[in-house]
Amino acid sequence: MHRWSWAVGRASAGALLTGLLFAVAARAGEPAYSMADFGRVRKFDAHVHANVEDSALLAEARVDGFVLLSINVDYPDFPPVPEQARIAKALAAVDRARFHFATTFLVKGWIEPGWADAVNAGLTKAVADGALAVKIWKNVGMVEQDAAGRYLSIEDPAFDPVIAHVRDLGVPLIAHQGEPYNCWLPLAKMSTENDRSYFAEHPQYHMYLHPELPGYESLMAARDRFVDRHADLPFVGAHLASLEWNVDRLAAFLDAHPNAVVDMAARMTQLQSQSVRDRARVRRFLLRYQDRVLYGTDLTEDPGAVAADTRREAHAFWSSDWQYLATQETQWVPAIRARVAGLALPRAVVRKIYYENAERVFLRRR
Repeated sequence: MHRWSWAVGRASAGALLTGLLFAVAARAGEPAYSMADFGRVRKFDAHVHANVEDSALLAEARVDGFVLLSINVDYPDFPPVPEQARIAKALAAVDRARFHFATTFLVKGWIEPGWADAVNAGLTKAVADGALAVKIWKNVGMVEQDAAGRYLSIEDPAFDPVIAHVRDLGVPLIAHQGEPYNCWLPLAKMSTENDRSYFAEHPQYHMYLHPELPGYESLMAARDRFVDRHADLPFVGAHLASLEWNVDRLAAFLDAHPNAVVDMAARMTQLQSQSVRDRARVRRFLLRYQDRVLYGTDLTEDPGAVAADTRREAHAFWSSDWQYLATQETQWVPAIRARVAGLALPRAVVRKIYYENAERVFLRRR
């Protein structure tokens, strides 16, 4: 049986946290990083989608000092899953030190005999080929239905043999369950422009328009029960575990589930929105959970993308996020139409969020 190498009992976790906070306090006199340090610090973007074999995203990662985890996903807007897998394997062969990938599986056919066996065989091969994790997407809970119209849930017993196999393979499960809280609001009331534009372009996933689908709290409760039931499963809550709107709510999730970490992919603007209202609260959250948060962007490179545009976008995102998390500088964030002061996290905390946590969660297991 495989367990998180860092999962510990609550008492031990509390003692570890106290020691870490003392270590940070001891370095309080150390100046924060600056923008000049951006290219000199090891960094790991733990959530991208490189769907082009001649990847401009990987090229920019080399220049900006990033290791990448490209996540295959059962998403209709992406190339077919077998093609994603082929591209990921090819890129990993080109640059094994800098490019890694997570595999996924097709949910279609989940009610058919033999589905779980076929999925497990595919996952075994993918991990043998180098996959560092397995991704499960929001189509579980929000899209797929059985013949009676019941929405497939992550708690469904059909998944039990697959989840057991993921655990036995010794790799984490990356779960995108639910959506940002904005998804259940009308476009005009959403807190960030990136959410507003995404759901305007993808009304099929805009839950405000689909009250017949499972609600936000229902999806979160199902996910939490799943994590409870699989407490020995390494679990990565993608997109700040869909609790991006409230760091206190996210803290409660992490406190309740010591086997879980979260990535920041596509949710930095929600942190920044909270930071404008209460910078100290967001900063305290990241200090307290410095071992449980992974840097990620959700940057995506699909066939037909212009290489120069991909590189420009990646560098802009990576630079802006560094400025917010690592420095004291203030920047204008168009997505929330506000000036946002940098959190100037201690250097040791920046190194954890930007590299060491992902290294522990994904690389050391291999």
